[in-house]
Amino acid sequence: MQYLGALMGFSLLLGSMSFSVRNAAAPTIVAQTATVMPSYTVTLTAYNAVPEQTSNHPFVTASGAYSNPEIIAARSQDLADELPFGTIIQLDGSNISSDNTCGYNVVVPHIGYRVIGDTMNARYTNRIDVLLDTKTNYIAPNGSVVNAANVLGICKGVTIRVVGHVDINHLPKTQAELAAIVEKSGALAVK
Repeated sequence: MQYLGALMGFSLLLGSMSFSVRNAAAPTIVAQTATVMPSYTVTLTAYNAVPEQTSNHPFVTASGAYSNPEIIAARSQDLADELPFGTIIQLDGSNISSDNTCGYNVVVPHIGYRVIGDTMNARYTNRIDVLLDTKTNYIAPNGSVVNAANVLGICKGVTIRVVGHVDINHLPKTQAELAAIVEKSGALAVK
């Protein structure tokens, strides 16, 4: 009877543990629950830090951060609650609707991760606007020089994933520094 009580106690203990075994020779597989980061489908555009596209103070964003074309993105005001300043996003253009107004595949090497640090005009909704350098240009088929923001155009159906958050007052200065923050947080494994 004493052995029966011990076996029942051991069985109860095992029953409260979570594990599974493929077969007797295989190692135990423990399921891990990862935090699912939110994602949104938006329209993607780009802008430059010039008065014609921003304000009279093009080098200061709505968050007060420096307009760094390597890491900053703006979000439409309707996304303020979902994407507060300091939110790190990853863009995925694999679901872009097929039209001729999107040059995502051309400009993607200049996008990388982005930090939400600016706000768009209230007339835009469900939109992300990446800040690009005024010196990043492409040669069009007709030989004219076109800024990367114009090459990107309007891309509908872009998925953005939230992959982290940084203090808006202490932003990284480069894409490499921003990528290191994302990799350190382990957000790359979560899609």
